[in-house]
Amino acid sequence: MASVGKSPGEKALASLPGGAVRSFEADFFGDVVLPADPEYEEVRRIWNGMIDRYPAIVARCDGTADVVAAVNFAREHDLPLAVRGGGHNVAGTAICDGGIVVDLSAMNGVRVDREKQTVRVEGGATLGDVDRETQLFGLATPLGAVSETGVAGLTLNGGYGHLTRQYGLALDNLRSVDVVTADGRVRTASADRNADLFWGIRGGGGALGVVTSFEFDLHEVGPEVYAFFEWFHGDDTAALMERYLEWTADAPREAGVLAFTAHVPDLEEFPEESWGEPAMAMLGSYRGDLADADDVFRPLRDGATPIADLSGPMDYADLQSMLDEDYPDGLRYYWKSIFLTKVSDEVVDLMRRYTESAPSALSTVDLWHLGGAVAEVPRDATAFWHRDKPYMLTFEANWEEPADDEANVAWGRDGIADASDLPVASGSYGNFPGMNEDPAKRRFGDNYERLVDLKTEYDPENLFGGNGSVAPRTAVD
Repeated sequence: MASVGKSPGEKALASLPGGAVRSFEADFFGDVVLPADPEYEEVRRIWNGMIDRYPAIVARCDGTADVVAAVNFAREHDLPLAVRGGGHNVAGTAICDGGIVVDLSAMNGVRVDREKQTVRVEGGATLGDVDRETQLFGLATPLGAVSETGVAGLTLNGGYGHLTRQYGLALDNLRSVDVVTADGRVRTASADRNADLFWGIRGGGGALGVVTSFEFDLHEVGPEVYAFFEWFHGDDTAALMERYLEWTADAPREAGVLAFTAHVPDLEEFPEESWGEPAMAMLGSYRGDLADADDVFRPLRDGATPIADLSGPMDYADLQSMLDEDYPDGLRYYWKSIFLTKVSDEVVDLMRRYTESAPSALSTVDLWHLGGAVAEVPRDATAFWHRDKPYMLTFEANWEEPADDEANVAWGRDGIADASDLPVASGSYGNFPGMNEDPAKRRFGDNYERLVDLKTEYDPENLFGGNGSVAPRTAVD
């Protein structure tokens, strides 16, 4: 009865040989945090406040040797393993009950090679860490649109952002990675070295190992760009969406715009009489000659009066951090996605209806304009499959109170389920996966079997199975 009232982490730790844990701590250069330690409650918390799990050990790694030690310890003691990078994993796979967390958050170094126009990024870095260093030289690599997002998770699942249509996914800009596989070996993977592993890393969502560093290509971007950010009344949604779809048909590669339906926030930037009202907004950027920006975005402005216009020139790094305060640590999140071959009237109606019925005014329904450089890469060139889809629909359920969990999760699931019934919709995106409740094959399409083969080769015991990705054949046959 001694285990009564103990957390899963305490129970799992008690079942481990005491000598093994002490030996692990003694040889570990970073910090090993156990359930009885004062900082345990803080380090087990992650960005998504809905996730509440109790690991046995949080291994806060100081370098690659610590990652190897943690992976070996998990394998040798048959412990569940979770990998924590820079943060913002919506499904909560950065933490686990009763297992070991390989925490890379202290490994956040960024090194720019100006001559090669590359950047080496450690596995715990955030987008903001990268932009801070690369923008010193007017360079950037395609990453997401919230600076506090972790580079690792974003890249391993794809990586859409402001630069995507011009330069491809984050994973398309990888030159090489260093990865610790389930056997504890450190491998470098690139187009010329461990090429099969490199194929699977790019889109496999961390199924094949812990990536401790990424080498990205860089492109000339900024330091100043034009940010396009306008909000309109919800009654204008149908007309605005018609113009948006006309614009996306031949938009320049240097420009990209995300359209979304939402509720007007209670902020001084918006007229008070509009607070809480349904709205449609568009957020994007233009990286060409700033003198041309008004002409580029004029078709999106014609015919409707904005509630608020927050557009204008700004530093690229500021554009990247523009949405940070909308996604704070501890808020509750459930995000789910589906790709679209076209945006039909049914899609627009669904966006409008679900926004009006959202349990939380913080939630949005987002329409991503894709294509461009992403679609020019063959679908079998990397593990990422859904390159041919020109749009992606995302339900972002964001709310504050635990009592509202069920209603908000149901809203997101129901919305994607309704979208799935439309003939224009299919697939899913690994960075907006709900809670990984859907079959992995939806994410990987015809690349699924090859990825399973690689999983069987590099992780036959499914040590890295907590991320909702593929399972090895030994676990599925």
